[in-house]
Amino acid sequence: MSVHDFSPNPIGTTVTTLAPLYSTYADDPDMAELIAMFVNELPERVDALRQAIVEQDMETIRRLSHQLKGAAGGYGFEPITDVAREVEQQARHAQDVAAVKRRVDDLILLCRRASADSPDDDGPAAA
Repeated sequence: MSVHDFSPNPIGTTVTTLAPLYSTYADDPDMAELIAMFVNELPERVDALRQAIVEQDMETIRRLSHQLKGAAGGYGFEPITDVAREVEQQARHAQDVAAVKRRVDDLILLCRRASADSPDDDGPAAA
């Protein structure tokens, strides 16, 4: 499945499309296995972010988003990197917990869209 189905859906998200988010390295056969491993680990990262939001643990949110920022960029998922950078900055200053939560929801939605497939795949894995 190209788009991960995590439940429950984030509330108050500002990112609205659920189209697959492909790596800029999706067509590089040397990166395929690494990208798949990254995408397969995203549900665990999302769970950890969700738990940190519930606990309003801004230091954990900052740390997790920092890690996600670097990993996503390395695997060609720049939109995830960009939002993770924003979350990291917001969590560092933590003046508005609701704003951090909204941005974490955006980050989670982007992670749900991440696909290890290539945009050119026509087989069942691309569906």
